Amino acid sequence: MIDYDFEKSVGYWVGLTKATLEWALNSELAGTGITIRQVQVLACLALGGEMIQTELADRIGVEASTLVRLLDRMERDGWIERHDDPADRRKKVIRPTKKVQPHWDEIVQRGERMEKRATKGLTRTELKNLKETLAKIRRNLGAEA
Repeated sequence: MIDYDFEKSVGYWVGLTKATLEWALNSELAGTGITIRQVQVLACLALGGEMIQTELADRIGVEASTLVRLLDRMERDGWIERHDDPADRRKKVIRPTKKVQPHWDEIVQRGERMEKRATKGLTRTELKNLKETLAKIRRNLGAEA
């Protein structure tokens, strides 16, 4: 029998919470024609501007081959465009299309609604401490917070 006390594992609780947040956001996004993975791509582009596929894959934490299939669907549905990188034609630069803007406000509102449900009952101090703790964990593991 495999035995481990998951109750004491920070990774277990963070992973479980991440999965629950993703499930809740997918529920909020139902009927919009966009998935949480697609929103992650658009959010990365909103935060960092246009970027090459490999950088985007790293930022959302998926394999490059998985991202290619996701981007294929997003390009087909008109959410993103791929362009040759002027510095290296082997690389593709990803940009959101004009189609995104009219939908972005609704996507953000649905995300905020889910976040409000998720943080119900937490004080501002608790939220601040949570963000600081998660940022410290990321820094400890070598990521930029």
